[in-house]
Formats: sequence, C-alpha cells, structure tokens
Amino acid sequence: MTTYRIAPSILSADFAQLGNEVRNVVAAGADMIHFDVMDNHYVPNLTIGPMVCSAIRPLVDVPIDVHLMVKPVDRIIPDFARAGADIISFHPEASEHIDRTLQLIHDNGCKAGLVFNPATPLDYLLHVMDKLDLILIMSVNPGFGGQAFIPHALKKIETARAMIDSSGKQIMLEVDGGIKTDNIAEVARAGADTFVSGSAIFNTPDYTAVIRQMRERLNTVISPISD
Repeated sequence: MTTYRIAPSILSADFAQLGNEVRNVVAAGADMIHFDVMDNHYVPNLTIGPMVCSAIRPLVDVPIDVHLMVKPVDRIIPDFARAGADIISFHPEASEHIDRTLQLIHDNGCKAGLVFNPATPLDYLLHVMDKLDLILIMSVNPGFGGQAFIPHALKKIETARAMIDSSGKQIMLEVDGGIKTDNIAEVARAGADTFVSGSAIFNTPDYTAVIRQMRERLNTVISPISD
C-alpha cells in the first residue's frame, strides 16, 4: 500500500504568525513542512532563508522539506542542513555539477531531491537515480504561490513513477503546484505519493478539515469504490 504524505507549503502561511502556523498545520495532520526558498534570481521572487528554517525547527517534529529555487545552489546547502532541514531539493539548471550537488546534500546529512519545472525534461534522472531520495515535479512554473495546476504535469508524473519503479529504489515522488482537494486523487493516480499544497490549506479557516478531505480523496485511490 502506498504511503501518502501531505506537505503544506509555508509560502502561503501568515508570516506574521509563522510559528503558530507551522504548529497548527502539523496538529491538523501535515506529514511534512514544505519550505520554499526563492532568490529573485533563479525565480522572480524573494522569500526566506536558513534563519527562518532554524527558527521553526524546534517547533515541529515532522520533516522539513526544503525546496531551493536559487542559483548557484551549492553555497547555501550546508546552511540549510545546519538549520535543521531533513530533505533538500534543487533544480538541475541551478547546479554546474548535479552529481556533486546531490553528494553535497548527503554529506551534510540530508536526503536529496531533484526538481523538474514544467518544461524541464526528465533526462537528468537517467544519470542520478542512485543518488536520489526524492523527485519533485512542478505542476506550475516556480516563483509564486496560488497558481493553477498545469494538466500536462500528469504525464510527467506517470513517466517519473515508471522510472522510479524500474529503478527498484524507494524514492518519494512529490508534486508541487495547484494541488487541491478536487485534483489530489488524480495526481495520486498518476503516481505521486507526496503532495505540496499551499493556498488550498493556508487560505482556509480549518486546516484539519481540508487535510482530512485530502486524505479522504487519497483513500479512494488506495481502495477504489466499486459500482
């Protein structure tokens, strides 16, 4: 049976109440905290850095999943590892030597992931599957929260799932962008097991209710209802 994980993205949280936000969303049933790092260079936005990661680390027991949208990427990886990140993922376009960057993440005691934008081919995976703990498929163009899911991402998720299954490795397949209660089951059927959701959770008054609804939709994938 597939283990599904819901990873709320704090990019959509109330930053004036960030400590309470991460506590509340974990209490509501989140499996991970997704931490988006943007540099106003690789992507057209500027967000948060290692000091914020360090501040929220003592507040939650779940993994902190750091998604680096920065270029160059190697310099900042040790900082996030020291700040308490459990998983660090990056975009292949942001690294001069992808294999070396993955090794750097592992050397700093974290799990390593590779991120694919909507127009980035999955060919990079052919050379580094043995070093991956996570593959993240972007179903929006990175840079801003609240965007709509790009349907073409479903095909890429299916292809990535087939590559993971063929590898025989236990690699998480994460999807980020426009994930909501009304499409999470479809994304799971395509092969994803980890779901980043920002505005669909944080823009609602009841985090517990929306995460419960997401799990109910995922349960239809695990145990389809017969006619």
